[in-house]
Amino acid sequence: MKKKVLSLLMVSAMAVSMLAGCGSNESEPAGDAGSTVSGTEEAAGGADEETAEPSEYSIAMITDYGDITDQSFNQTTYEACKAFSEENGIDFQYYKPAADSTADRVASVELAINDGYNVIVLPGYAFGGTIAEVSADYPDIKFIALDVAAGDLLEAGVALAGEEYDYNPDNWNVEDYVYMDNVYCAVYQEELSGYMAGYAAVKLGYKNLGFLGGMAVPAVIRFGYGFVQGADDAAAELGLSDVEVKYAYGNQFYGDADITAAMDTWYQDGTEVVFACGGGIYTSAAEAAAKVDGKVIGVDTDQSAVIDKAYGEGITVTSAMKGLAPTTIDTLNAVINEGKWADYAGKISTLGLVSGTNPADNYVQLPVETTQWSDTFTEEDYNTLVAQMFDGTITVSNDTSKDPEVTAITFENLGNLK
Repeated sequence: MKKKVLSLLMVSAMAVSMLAGCGSNESEPAGDAGSTVSGTEEAAGGADEETAEPSEYSIAMITDYGDITDQSFNQTTYEACKAFSEENGIDFQYYKPAADSTADRVASVELAINDGYNVIVLPGYAFGGTIAEVSADYPDIKFIALDVAAGDLLEAGVALAGEEYDYNPDNWNVEDYVYMDNVYCAVYQEELSGYMAGYAAVKLGYKNLGFLGGMAVPAVIRFGYGFVQGADDAAAELGLSDVEVKYAYGNQFYGDADITAAMDTWYQDGTEVVFACGGGIYTSAAEAAAKVDGKVIGVDTDQSAVIDKAYGEGITVTSAMKGLAPTTIDTLNAVINEGKWADYAGKISTLGLVSGTNPADNYVQLPVETTQWSDTFTEEDYNTLVAQMFDGTITVSNDTSKDPEVTAITFENLGNLK
């Protein structure tokens, strides 16, 4: 079943018509709650549906500050939930909050619960405050949160308790501030796929690199610092001393004219490829790259289809991915089909490498089918790299408190662009 669902997702993700299809999904106002709710996603009909046992579960997904056409967290999670629900004949609905605020996200969660949904999927760190506010009020609801870390929960929980949080989750106990008995969180080792992307870029022959992050939140920083470490190690292996990395944050998760202008300057000054990391901020990097035949690196999912379609075939070198879809499907399968919620409740799992021999099994990886391999960095070389990372021959720091140490490259941290 799992392979079949993943196959459906890959077909969906690669379809050029996906954006138009999602964009045409009619939504209806959600009354006083102030949210927008999709039409219920019905499972495929036929004889099997008539004889299937009704599930005790129904799934709702809440979007964060984006929508299900963002080619990132929301769309990937939506497609995973939808594919799983259709495969298993389970009722599914997604809800879009009226605005980007914890209050509106809480309203959408409560609307979903009032509508009868009892498995709530929440993609993105912005849901830390939502969980802190609602989990204790609904102990019978199962909350599955993607990329919500201990610090995200603690910042909100401590604030609700009227205390001041020092942003070091090691100094606090999440359970003291947030009801976690009905919550499962999955976070990722972004530094590993960031490392893969930086290493690949230099091995593929790029010497002038850039990193454009969204906001300087821990996940984005881990991606960026991993990217720098990978570029540095690849340059050292090749004996290069002329590799440069410009590094900055847009201080937002979307592109605009100001950030595009900054990227124009980078590319015109010789930057060859930019790792654009954070929601829709890739639009500024890709727009600037397209003007000078530059390149970009995507993030979170394989973004080559959407970026190449919009800005030019072949503009995307690779993408530093984390396994939002497999996490969603694996967790839903374990909870709904296997009855293993007890193995997940109350946990914050850090997902990374689970195989040194099959990179596709890992929760952090590069897309094999669309990465622009060459004689200087082949798919076999990538497999070797993953094996060395898995067995510990190569280690990557996840320390976000200071800039990564480099020995072979020039690293320029420009901070926030705006």
